[in-house]
Amino acid sequence: MPELPDITAYLTALEPRILGRMLERVRLQSVFVLRTADPPISAVEGKAVRELRRVGKRIAIGIDGETDAGPESRLWLVIHLMIAGRLHWRPPQAKLAGRQSLLALDFSEGSLVLTEAGSKRRASLHLLRGEHALGDIDPGGIEVFSSDLDQFRAALSAENRTLKRALTDPRIISGVGNAYSDEILHAAQLSPIALTHKLKAEEWERLFFATRTTLEAWIARLLSEAEKRFPEGVTAFRPEMAAHGRYGLPCPRCGSQIQRIRYADNETNYCPTCQTEGRILADRSLSRLLGSDWPRSLEELEALKRR
Repeated sequence: MPELPDITAYLTALEPRILGRMLERVRLQSVFVLRTADPPISAVEGKAVRELRRVGKRIAIGIDGETDAGPESRLWLVIHLMIAGRLHWRPPQAKLAGRQSLLALDFSEGSLVLTEAGSKRRASLHLLRGEHALGDIDPGGIEVFSSDLDQFRAALSAENRTLKRALTDPRIISGVGNAYSDEILHAAQLSPIALTHKLKAEEWERLFFATRTTLEAWIARLLSEAEKRFPEGVTAFRPEMAAHGRYGLPCPRCGSQIQRIRYADNETNYCPTCQTEGRILADRSLSRLLGSDWPRSLEELEALKRR
């Protein structure tokens, strides 16, 4: 799922292309992508884009309203990419071909096209009226760059959660998901299953610093790319990452093999040497299968592989 750095890159790339431009037409290839009925989608056609904003992991496009009441009457097209949704900048009136193409926003100089890989239709488009309606869809997590250490700690420790769950809960922190939480925890050298109520003061400082610096570094990297070309290749798996998507590969810090915990459609990647004091964390499915043979350390894991 595109997260804060990716959404920031999209917004940076969209600004020179659509801000101040008239949205000529909205083409819906899939009726299921539009999740609202009032106002009708035709209400934004022929209106100018006035603002671009990130709301959590959503992209909000502010468009002139139905009256002349100014920002209060502004209409908002809100795109949630979910896991497999991606945006593309294509030539004007680009053809929506194939099952993956869901919609197009047509401008005079190009079309913004939303695609979604796979068969599950999770990506969505909402058309909302006014600032209040836009605020209603905000999960409410704190913004990392406008919060201090005390606010960060208070938000994450309001309930006793694992660090992985706390970092990826949009009601706690805005814009962080599976990929960048792995990178943050690797940078902080903290276990993904450490409990927030058991962290020491020094560990909170490390986590706060790692969250900011990790997101800053990736925002800078992706913005540099977005300023040159539209970010067509947004992915959660990048070769420059330290932990996420690197199962079985060496940790760039210590050389140990990156391990994983798999659950549902996601997995958590971590370095046992840097983050868990050498312990291999139980994978729900494999630990049931192996029972007492589940390796508890890197040494036991290597021995199990040699059997």
